[in-house]
Amino acid sequence: MIDFHSHILPAVDDGSADIDESLALLELLSGQGVDTVVATPHFYANHTSVEAFLTRRQDAYNQLKAAMPNSSPEILLGAEVRYYEGISRMRELRSLCIGDTRLLLLEMPMGHWTEYMVRELIDLACSTRIRLVLAHVERYYAAQDRSVWDRLRDSDVLLQVNASFFLGFGTRRRAVRMLDAGEIHLIGSDCHNLTDRKPQLDKAAAYIEKRLGAAFWEQMNEHTARLLLP
Repeated sequence: MIDFHSHILPAVDDGSADIDESLALLELLSGQGVDTVVATPHFYANHTSVEAFLTRRQDAYNQLKAAMPNSSPEILLGAEVRYYEGISRMRELRSLCIGDTRLLLLEMPMGHWTEYMVRELIDLACSTRIRLVLAHVERYYAAQDRSVWDRLRDSDVLLQVNASFFLGFGTRRRAVRMLDAGEIHLIGSDCHNLTDRKPQLDKAAAYIEKRLGAAFWEQMNEHTARLLLP
């Protein structure tokens, strides 16, 4: 199983506070059946440069890697990039993609998006530099017109949701309907810590298998694995 969205790198953002917590999170993920974790620390263009971010991310990864047991899941480095108007002109976007792929995880603002924002997403998606993945879309899905999501999917934009979407009493049935209809493409834990934002991918997987079958869940994981190939 692949965790597509996590904050497990130590002391990089508001996720794991230190190496011990990162190791504990990796142990939890491994116990849930996760063999690959995409580390996506927050990147805010108005807070730091791409170069400084990449250096800090690499340092955190190197420290964690040195302490990880051989049984730990594989870590792929990426970023959760915060959208801002004009991001399509950012030259260094490619270096923020996941691993050796063109997949860029983009965090959008809460609330209603302007037509400019939607067009910029489509422009980005139509470029050859990257392939857009929108992070935890359940947070802002209802704030956009249905036509916005149709346009984005038509532009080959991928939509990621958090495991918690499948666990909430008021959201889990809608989450499964969207997944079954092909409106959701990727799932991540978005884990940050060991208390209020710990990984729950195993519970989400169990609910999906119960509603859609084990074969459906297996095919989804195979699809995610193919996306992460260089």
